[in-house]
Amino acid sequence: MRIPLRFGDGYETEAEVVTFTGLEDGLEHLALGLGAFDAVDVPLVRPHSECLTGDVFGSQRCDCGAQLREAAERITDAGGWLLYLRQEGRGIGLYNKLDAYALQDQGLDTYAANRALEFADDERDYTAAAQMLAALGVRRAALLTNNPDKPARLRELGLQVEAVHRTGVHLRPANAHYLRAKAEQTGHALDLGGLLGRAA
Repeated sequence: MRIPLRFGDGYETEAEVVTFTGLEDGLEHLALGLGAFDAVDVPLVRPHSECLTGDVFGSQRCDCGAQLREAAERITDAGGWLLYLRQEGRGIGLYNKLDAYALQDQGLDTYAANRALEFADDERDYTAAAQMLAALGVRRAALLTNNPDKPARLRELGLQVEAVHRTGVHLRPANAHYLRAKAEQTGHALDLGGLLGRAA
């Protein structure tokens, strides 16, 4: 099924949407084929975790919505797949993520807030993502991500990761603390440099 994608800044593209049955976690993940997804040897793939607050409501507490918008255009240009994974809040769910936001408002960073709620820093599992790519016939891919855990996990699950491309740094005053925590605590490839001072 093909559907139009329209973003708030006016960018438009079209996606071939694929649904799945029998995924290990039983959740309703989507694969969106963009550009010449079926005509490239090494498609560009972004495993994007659902973020209702950022993707839909435009929250600037994170960089998720901006990364989703960027990924849609870059994958359309290169040909590949956007995997929209139902892993809200790095796998802790929407309500728990909102509880974590409340703790962040009290001064905890995003990971400390998760731990205060008795969750791991990152509860996500990429088995379903690997199953989706296998079902799509994707054995080799270039990944679009700043998170070193995604290529590591997908390689363990059998995907041949040919390259890893960073997304942009979508830094705003509201997410500076969040991005700094991702860079410093979990090794996200974010070249914040002198940007933090200008975003404050």
